[in-house]
Amino acid sequence: MTKSSLGVWSQRLVSAIFLGGQVFVHLITGKVNYRNTLEQLAIVGPDSLFIALLTAVFVGAVFTIQVAREFITFGAGNLVGGVLAVALTRELTPVLTAVILAGRVGSAFAAEIGTMKVTEQIDALLMLKTDPIDYLVIPRILACLIMLPALTLLSLITGMTGGLIIATNIYNLAENVFLDSARNFLDIWDIASAIIKACCFGILIAIIGCSWGLTTTGGAKGVGQSTTTAVVTALLVIFISNFFLSWLMFQGAGSGLR
Repeated sequence: MTKSSLGVWSQRLVSAIFLGGQVFVHLITGKVNYRNTLEQLAIVGPDSLFIALLTAVFVGAVFTIQVAREFITFGAGNLVGGVLAVALTRELTPVLTAVILAGRVGSAFAAEIGTMKVTEQIDALLMLKTDPIDYLVIPRILACLIMLPALTLLSLITGMTGGLIIATNIYNLAENVFLDSARNFLDIWDIASAIIKACCFGILIAIIGCSWGLTTTGGAKGVGQSTTTAVVTALLVIFISNFFLSWLMFQGAGSGLR
């Protein structure tokens, strides 16, 4: 990344932060376009469901292959289900589901709003006294805020199912041992942490995608650049924020072996 492009990226990141503040103020005043919000809910949720669940089932299966073969060697096969449940709940499903939405939905937000920006459709909305934040941004943020936690929970169930299939059919672990281990390792806070992470990631993905779209310049080339940098930025922010969220939520000794 050159010095000039880094400067532009920094400016757009600052713009995204200001956009987040504007969205917060608008939400307090109750300005929500419900028709657009329902439309975005369908785009973010059901349209992303298949790819999210397909990813989750194979992630759970692969993780079980890597964990089970080592744990069984050391006589700890009864811990496989618990380790998989903790890994999926605390880290893998929130992060991987967010990555999928950043690539699929965040890029679509940047491309769609960027195209509207360079073709002066945003200016037309302003001429019609329609605030782009109320009409375009808030529905997308609400859609990601609502649907990403739901997709994360469904991905968690699917990932555990994939792990269970591998554990019982390839490594001959008893189904009840696998599930009991998962129940013993998990508690309510683990589920809550996954939902909290998903909510944070959903807001970040939507704000970055919309902000990069609203700051697009340079015609079709600019739209392509905005789409690419929006996805890269969203992925970077997801991984960085995940570190700090995990650090805040899971400090100290674990309590899974109880």
